[in-house]
Amino acid sequence: MIRYLKRGRDAQTRADDDTAVRNTVEGIIRDIESRGDTAVREYSKKFDKWEPQEFRLSRAAIEKAMKSLSARELEDIRFAQAQIRNFAQIQRDSMKDVEVETRPGVFLGHRHIPVNAVGCYIPGGKYPMLASAHMSVLTAKVAGVKRVIATAPPFQGEPHPAIVTAMHLAGADEILVLGGVQAVVAMAVGTGSIAPVDMLVGPGNMFVAEAKRQLYGRVGIDLFAGPTETLVIADDSVDGELCAVDLLGQAEHGPTSPAVLLTDSEALAKATLAEIDKQLQRLPTADIASKSWAEFGEVIVCDSREEMLQKADELASEHVQVMTRDPDWFLDNMTNYGALFLGPRTNVAFGDKVIGTNHTLPTNKAARYTGGLWVGKFLKTCTFQRVTTDAASAEIGEYCSRLCHMENFAGHGEQANIRVRRYGDRAEVPWYEPVAELQK
Repeated sequence: MIRYLKRGRDAQTRADDDTAVRNTVEGIIRDIESRGDTAVREYSKKFDKWEPQEFRLSRAAIEKAMKSLSARELEDIRFAQAQIRNFAQIQRDSMKDVEVETRPGVFLGHRHIPVNAVGCYIPGGKYPMLASAHMSVLTAKVAGVKRVIATAPPFQGEPHPAIVTAMHLAGADEILVLGGVQAVVAMAVGTGSIAPVDMLVGPGNMFVAEAKRQLYGRVGIDLFAGPTETLVIADDSVDGELCAVDLLGQAEHGPTSPAVLLTDSEALAKATLAEIDKQLQRLPTADIASKSWAEFGEVIVCDSREEMLQKADELASEHVQVMTRDPDWFLDNMTNYGALFLGPRTNVAFGDKVIGTNHTLPTNKAARYTGGLWVGKFLKTCTFQRVTTDAASAEIGEYCSRLCHMENFAGHGEQANIRVRRYGDRAEVPWYEPVAELQK
């Protein structure tokens, strides 16, 4: 039986919050559509107190940002990007173009074609999330995207040099210092100074996530990536200190970030609760993490690993850290998750920053139907077909003609009939009538 030792906010309260966010974003989108750069500048001033002469950084400004970093900082950024680039390239190499002769004279295939222009949003209002530059800009470039525009909000009143450096080293073609909904909308719809893109990617707060949701269709998006979620699945092979560290390590993302412990050990659950109280006394980001834990943290106790699996798939969490005696059992059996972190030697922070997998992952149970951002998200898999012989055209045409007739599509059927007449030497085939069966 599933038991909650701690629960987060109720579903209705969360739904009311979503409605308020949705209405705010709708208004901003309409305003930017109408007034372009003027509206963007006003929102930037209002929300970020930021109104430079130009939101786009010059080459000189980029070089200045890079020079402000130490050699160690530059090396660390390059190391992280090397890991992420390597795994993205491995993923890209696994995606093959194909062309195959499925019947004599009939060739079918597909090509993986990169999106032409992508806008990458890098969060940076509270924390300078330079890792998001690696995950979005670099991955898009590995996929072959021609134009990548990257943007992040100002940090403490100026461009954050590490974010700018990460964007540049990842291969961004344009770099903006612009945050929030105004940045996402500007890239999607275009303004006088910003050319529109074909796709938006990157994580963000609830407002950025809602803006992407409302803009979807006008542009493509990677996925709905809202506030960070983490689920720790643990048994008594680990201790409360480790579980508490891994829960609070993600709760510090923001005041609306769910962190959930799922365990079959009530003793571990109680030890973790005690450890969280203790660690919040000394965690430098406790002002955010404590609010997140108080309102969105949960501790769930189950009777078996099968019950834990059932609950984990129901939660469909963004990050799932498995610290059990047999973590591979969850790898083999779980179906709904953004990314798995298997065993106590790994953790979500490794994936967030450096290990090589992408940290832009589905939230709000979107893991039920999509995975996270990866090189394939920037590629359109487009099919083609080729018929090279008269016999093949006539054969496929006969089947097509009769199938179209079953659907009452006379025009479609005639597309088939004319090929049967011309390439099958069957002048008797009537217009707009199905091809009769060949007499044996």
